Amino acid sequence: MSTDTLKSQLLIATPSLVDPNFRKTVVLLLEHTDEGAVGVVLNRPSETAVAHAVPDLSDVVPPDDPVFIGGPVSPGSVIALAEYRDPGTVESTICGSIAPVEFGTAPDELVEQVTRARAFAGYAGWGPGQLEGEIEEEAWITQPAKADDVFFGDPDRLWAAVLDRMGDQYRLLARMPDDPRLN
Repeated sequence: MSTDTLKSQLLIATPSLVDPNFRKTVVLLLEHTDEGAVGVVLNRPSETAVAHAVPDLSDVVPPDDPVFIGGPVSPGSVIALAEYRDPGTVESTICGSIAPVEFGTAPDELVEQVTRARAFAGYAGWGPGQLEGEIEEEAWITQPAKADDVFFGDPDRLWAAVLDRMGDQYRLLARMPDDPRLN
């Protein structure tokens, strides 16, 4: 059975998703096949600067940029996404000119290839059919990703910003307080 791929889509957590790993998150799906899905949370900055944790990226990431918490799976691993000057030079892009950085790329080579990058510690993962079930249960809203979503300047606002651009009913959701009883 072949599934329609959700690769390059954003998963926007709905208020019904109360798992603290995903509450009000925006996840970019990097891969989605019959075997499962892998993505990174775009809006969870950590306290650790990229320059400290991943020095090889320090020439393509602003000095103060944090490592983002990409998800609860394998938090000791790093996935870096970059905007490539020439996306035709990379094997597979995610959205627009955004693609994963191949580790082992020399820092000076990376500077020539990319305009900007962001690092994620860990990732979000789903087994076969798991993500589809969560979408069916309305835990996630899907939306095509834009390259600027990966580098959104105010990660705390990304969730509301993506919902806002989706239109009326989603704008209301973006403004809903965490506890509607307090409204």
